Amino acid sequence: MLGTDCLSWKTSKIKSSLWVQAQVKLCDLNFIPIVVRQKGDPDSGAIILRLDRGEMGCCILSQVRDFDGNPCWTYCCGDGIISYDEAEICIKRQIKRDPDLWVIEVEDSKEHFRLDGDII
Repeated sequence: MLGTDCLSWKTSKIKSSLWVQAQVKLCDLNFIPIVVRQKGDPDSGAIILRLDRGEMGCCILSQVRDFDGNPCWTYCCGDGIISYDEAEICIKRQIKRDPDLWVIEVEDSKEHFRLDGDII
């Protein structure tokens, strides 16, 4: 029996590579196109998610933790939908700052993709 001092799934952090593999599988099962644009550090690389919203543009999200350690997301370029050109500039800037960064792109014009945390 596990004691109460064990980490919960909410506060423990899985390896970045496992999270990415799970997202690729979930998208494949739901017929949502996904591409791993850049592989980062397999254990603890930060993750940038580009959600392509079709003609509207796209949004760039970064995986973060809230004050309680729960996984969540934040916009790292603008406050929502931005142009594809702005997104490219933002992603290249983020990669330059952190070469161990994972960059995942999801084509989601119908907004079927579900994040595994809130946007804060």
